[in-house]
Amino acid sequence: MPTFGTLSTPVGVIGVVSDRTAIVRVGWRAPAPADADPSPDPLLAEALAQLTAYFAGALTVFDLPIDLGVQTDATRAVLSALHETVGYGKPVTYGELAERSGTAVPARGIGSIMGANPIPIIVPCHRVVAGDGLGGYSGGNPGEGLATKRWLLELEGALPTSLF
Repeated sequence: MPTFGTLSTPVGVIGVVSDRTAIVRVGWRAPAPADADPSPDPLLAEALAQLTAYFAGALTVFDLPIDLGVQTDATRAVLSALHETVGYGKPVTYGELAERSGTAVPARGIGSIMGANPIPIIVPCHRVVAGDGLGGYSGGNPGEGLATKRWLLELEGALPTSLF
């Protein structure tokens, strides 16, 4: 049974879902799963602690098992490349991530995959930017996606200089 917890952050309340072996979902406006188990889950507690440290500027690398769920091979390759190769404070463009993933997914398709990322922040889709600016962001509270992306990049000292 999944477990669920929330965390208040400077960019809104984030919900986190664990299946007790991996983090399976992170998101804004994330409701608790109907079958959520209220008993303690050490992995969920660790995820919330690491996210708290990240938002305080004290953590740059998450050390948590993740499960991306059912994905196409191309989507899994893109999200895995993002998770494994795009570090804190090191944004990449949609095109660069397409190359890193080794897939034939075009830059526009990378944007769609980022918008469907089930584990934002930990799988850092906010670090994927357009060649000429921020690009889009589906995270954050309603209507605050780009402001949320900007805040996260500023936290990491990685807001593209072309935006000033």
